[in-house]
Amino acid sequence: QVQLVESGGGLVQPGGSLRLSCAVSGSIIRIYSMVWYRQAPGKQRDLVAHITSGGTTNYADSVKGRFTISRDNAKKSVSLQMNGLKPEDTAVYYCNRPLNPWPWGQGTQVTVSS
Repeated sequence: QVQLVESGGGLVQPGGSLRLSCAVSGSIIRIYSMVWYRQAPGKQRDLVAHITSGGTTNYADSVKGRFTISRDNAKKSVSLQMNGLKPEDTAVYYCNRPLNPWPWGQGTQVTVSS
């Protein structure tokens, strides 16, 4: 059974940085695109960043230039470096593959507040 474990969230002031990690167990990831999503209270889950199996990346307009997604296929992990954080980045962050998603992990809470 595939398990996703997100970590690295926390409370940070506006303009600060966090690095999120997603560890995948029970499956390889090298052949899959992977995505970071986020869900703010009362809102739908939205795509934040996407990385293909070949390493091509795409980002939501709201995070372009601030967030960087990366992957380590050998370690079966996906990371999200978040710089220049804003209060509107506050959400629970999840990772998964975009097609036929695995069971969702618990996510990691990111709170941006002064």
